Amino acid sequence: MKKQSLLLLLISVFAITSYFWMNSYQPAYAMHIMEGFLPVGWALFWWALTIPFLFVGFRSIQKKLKENPQLKTLLALSGAFAFILSALKIPSVTGSTSHPTGVGLGTILFGPAVMTVLGTIVLLFQSLLLAHGGLTTLGANAFSMAVAGPMITYVVFKAAQSIKLSFSISVFLAAFIGGLATYVVTSLQLALAFPAEIGGVLASFVKFSSVFALTQIPLSISEGLLTVIVMNVIRNYHLAELSVLNLPTTKEAHKA
Repeated sequence: MKKQSLLLLLISVFAITSYFWMNSYQPAYAMHIMEGFLPVGWALFWWALTIPFLFVGFRSIQKKLKENPQLKTLLALSGAFAFILSALKIPSVTGSTSHPTGVGLGTILFGPAVMTVLGTIVLLFQSLLLAHGGLTTLGANAFSMAVAGPMITYVVFKAAQSIKLSFSISVFLAAFIGGLATYVVTSLQLALAFPAEIGGVLASFVKFSSVFALTQIPLSISEGLLTVIVMNVIRNYHLAELSVLNLPTTKEAHKA
């Protein structure tokens, strides 16, 4: 049974990754907002908003790992999951691209503060190693994908659990809505920096968000399904860690 679950996970990851890869053939210059695309004032503004969340996140990671060192494996897995998914890009609008975010898994496991740090590290490595995004726009990209996305993901997950939805449905909704929320924030960031001559920020926001929606809705649905698959595998093989994190395992679900 365990071998079958692992095989299913590998096949699912391969299939969805192949789908993303085949649809990313067009040339793109950045992931999220590319280097130098934002005016200096806005770039600094988003950095200023993001930095406090990073401090809180670092303290949260230190506390969790000090109390439970065995969580390092799941922490690394969460970061790797976000890196791989968010590296699969599909060109969407000038200066930005549409892609899965991968922050849902780590957010549900560790909370939004921890995912802020992991997401920012992911974006930093991608800007340095893959030329996706940039250092000047890292604050803006981190705020959308590593701050706003995880916070909304966490709120949706907790809300779904509070109304007694199943764990898998809660995970799907959280990852799906969190992925969409990232692009709502990105659209707002671009709209604030580049308001339309007619209609201002609102018209620009409608333009950016409508173009993003064409690719991001199906991507977010796929990301939600993949997050559920990976989470269910974790629930089978990391019982002790999930117990520490106060998350249900598949054995507990069967008992219930």
